[in-house]
Amino acid sequence: GAAEEEAAAAGEAERQRRRLQEARAELQGSDFWNSSLEILLRSLQGALADRKEVPVPAGEDALLALEELQLCPPALLPGRARWRCVCYGLGNFSSCFKARFQLAFLLLLLQELQIPEELCCIFDPAFSTLERELLGSLGFSVLSQNEEGKRPIHEPTLFYMVHCGKALYNNLLWSNWSAEALSNMVILGNSFKGIEERILTRIFQADYAYIAKILMATEEEALPSHNRYLDVFNDTAVHHFPWHKLREVPQETWNFQEEPVYHSEDQSEIIRNPDGT
Repeated sequence: GAAEEEAAAAGEAERQRRRLQEARAELQGSDFWNSSLEILLRSLQGALADRKEVPVPAGEDALLALEELQLCPPALLPGRARWRCVCYGLGNFSSCFKARFQLAFLLLLLQELQIPEELCCIFDPAFSTLERELLGSLGFSVLSQNEEGKRPIHEPTLFYMVHCGKALYNNLLWSNWSAEALSNMVILGNSFKGIEERILTRIFQADYAYIAKILMATEEEALPSHNRYLDVFNDTAVHHFPWHKLREVPQETWNFQEEPVYHSEDQSEIIRNPDGT
């Protein structure tokens, strides 16, 4: 009956929570996590320093700046709006090993940057009811609408988009097509350089125009490769858009603001909002 179903669901939720804890503990003890965190902190530090017109430190100074940032994460830096986080396209973490480790990585990241889970919006049209409920119980803001990546930002925001379709990154850039918005953004996701290398130039410039146009103003650093997490984070990089590079983008590039349209053969790239809104 209903009581048995409820007990089974509660048992399954508990099992998933435990598996997630195990993945998190394993990841936290790995060299991969420590190296990845350093790369990410460098991007966040770069984004902050650049906005303040401070030269990005190098060598020993960079290490000191990193230590300072780790002691005092961006969320707590004086005079700075708190960082927020948005996660798209995580996948079915209850059944998929890769998605589970990606979620464990996200949880560690939020903890390290002192971003409360409620300041992290999360969405994937593939989430099951159990997954949505579990994410809610972990404190995440689970979105009910498919935004198709079209989310304008007004505060410093980290987008966690591991292995998402090209269209999702392109839509996100289109929704924030100004130096002001892009300088407030860090994207952890598929390497933009890798996207450029794997696609015909003509198609890249026509169908993914916003990724193509912003490459000149993108700082990208790849996450380290690690045998254990090869499939989990392959081709993943941290991207930010330094203010000094954004200022060099020609005005006509910013003037181009057509909403992206994708041909039917790109359907696998993005799951559309069925309402078409």
